[in-house]
Amino acid sequence: MAQAAWNLPTWLERGVADLFPAAELGADQSLAARLAEVQASGRPLRVKLGIDPTGSDIHLGHSILFRKLRAFQDAGHTAVLIIGDFTARIGDPTGKSATRVQLSAAQVEANAETYLLQLGLGQDPERALLDFQTPGRLEVRRNGEWLAGMNLPEVIELLGISTVGQMLAKEDFANRYGGCTPISLHEFLYPLLQGYDSVAVQADVELGGTDQKFNVAMGRDLQRHFSQRPQFGMLLPILPGLDGVQKMSKSLGNTVGLADDALTMYSKLEKVPDAAVEEYLTLLTDLDLAALPSNPRQRQKAMALAVTASRHGESAALQAQSDAADLVLRPDADGANSDAVTGGGASVPDACLAAVNFPAKAFYLLSAVGICTSSEARRQIQNGGVRLDGQKLTDVNQLFSDASELEGKVLQLGKKTFRRLVN
Repeated sequence: MAQAAWNLPTWLERGVADLFPAAELGADQSLAARLAEVQASGRPLRVKLGIDPTGSDIHLGHSILFRKLRAFQDAGHTAVLIIGDFTARIGDPTGKSATRVQLSAAQVEANAETYLLQLGLGQDPERALLDFQTPGRLEVRRNGEWLAGMNLPEVIELLGISTVGQMLAKEDFANRYGGCTPISLHEFLYPLLQGYDSVAVQADVELGGTDQKFNVAMGRDLQRHFSQRPQFGMLLPILPGLDGVQKMSKSLGNTVGLADDALTMYSKLEKVPDAAVEEYLTLLTDLDLAALPSNPRQRQKAMALAVTASRHGESAALQAQSDAADLVLRPDADGANSDAVTGGGASVPDACLAAVNFPAKAFYLLSAVGICTSSEARRQIQNGGVRLDGQKLTDVNQLFSDASELEGKVLQLGKKTFRRLVN
């Protein structure tokens, strides 16, 4: 949609894929009007973002929503971050072709603590994704506060707000129902419980990915039922992964993690396919796209530098860019080219050999030093994606007798991950 249709400030409009309801319902009902209203009254908007901590790592694909939430914070509004400690135990059925495995309360809480640390808890707000320090800018809530104590009449009231037909209109449910794949009844509860979060925190705006429209719209329905002013839904695109095609997903191995060191992050990002660079620039940086060079390689490097700087600071990002340039092409014994450290002083992250039980096979080595799982190591070696000091490893069972055989060498996975082995 065009910015003119929404009449929103640039910081808010940038990267937004969908906003509902839009101005066609009347200018007085638009988000622009709500912004003007709260500005006049001195009351900040309450902007909701719910996350279910079903894993322990956050990657750049997840960060798009947090960046928009931070933009609201910086404009003086209140971010309401909801940790789905209750709903995570059900699991969002969106995008799933089967019922999700339910997590324990302990698993969810451990993941939640890890999420908060990655989002910036205890960190300098300048480099954190969210501002945890400025008073009035962030509320962190767990939806178990209001969901865990619900009694049966309250649950029945929720169930009465929606119909089976509405639930089956949700694409994921429709596909499973049409394919005779079982749908557990508790999965129908998920959109209702997630929607009730908006009632509990009295949200003015809810952020979500484009795959979350059903759930966000449910929040509007429930607010209306409970006599609240319905929230606006603001949806952002799903970031493509490093392959430039499929969505960024840990299971697909195409992610950049927030916890990645500066060199690994920069090295991954400067190889993002040209077709995806503009989306990365729009969604992951605040750079003026019109002011960047038109050359695709220069835009790619500018994006990689800006994203790395946002996580590690400008100095570390510039060093990573310099170090990545030291990972130059040199010929293998088989005549092919490979990215390898030339001894020019690149600060390749260390991987400690202390945890390796020698003698060690090649596939086990990669797992023991934390580069990838042993199964992934087997696959990468078999596909020619692993090198030791520039020499391709071809045998998953190649044996290394002791640490001295590997000390100081660089282990490389694909074109983006490098570790110097140290004892």
